[in-house]
Amino acid sequence: MKILGIDASGMVASIAIVEDDIVVGEYSTNFKKTHSQTLLPMLEELKKMIALDLDTIDAIAVAAGPGSFTGLRIGSATAKGLGLALDKPIISVSTIEAMAYNLWGSADNVCPIMDARRGQTYTGLYHFTDTEMECIVEPCAVDITEIIEKINATGGSVTFLGDGVPVFQEAIADKCKVPHHFAPAHMNRQRAASLCARAEAYYLAGKVQTAAEHRPEYLRLSQAERERMEAQKSGQE
Repeated sequence: MKILGIDASGMVASIAIVEDDIVVGEYSTNFKKTHSQTLLPMLEELKKMIALDLDTIDAIAVAAGPGSFTGLRIGSATAKGLGLALDKPIISVSTIEAMAYNLWGSADNVCPIMDARRGQTYTGLYHFTDTEMECIVEPCAVDITEIIEKINATGGSVTFLGDGVPVFQEAIADKCKVPHHFAPAHMNRQRAASLCARAEAYYLAGKVQTAAEHRPEYLRLSQAERERMEAQKSGQE
């Protein structure tokens, strides 16, 4: 099985090809360029490096959210465009779940945290058994104190990862009562290879979509949508 993975849900842009449990190629950047500038050139470069014929892939995995509204739209549009052109199915995987998969086999609970602005984080909580990744807290947009309270309630140690770590590290140090750690550099951001690995289980379970069916999962309204609703509400008062 050959899966193309696309993750543009945060600052990181990441493309990967995973075939039969082998990472054939992965290209990731974490730089201040828009994903509209980077994703397709990265894919073209990866194609050249590994002599990839896109017609040979079985499916396209995409980080479906939550995350940056602009990034999710770009990633989803790229995946949808390729899916339509190649007639390949889309595998939508939660950004949070794919990030947690970076730490497969961890003895700690795993808590990805993304900076959602306005004092909130996109997050979730996961635990690994010998064979499975189990979800303790579903992906959500909450205040950092709320997810820390849920972590404390488990009584188990936890490893944090994601771009929310530097933003909320002080709050974690102050409020987290269980032993906690932070993932190292090679594990602490989005990786398309992890996305592909998680997507394979989805594919085998039949959890796929057509390109036309795929939609990002934002978990909350965008700032523009919130401002419009607030303006409409003010106009009615």
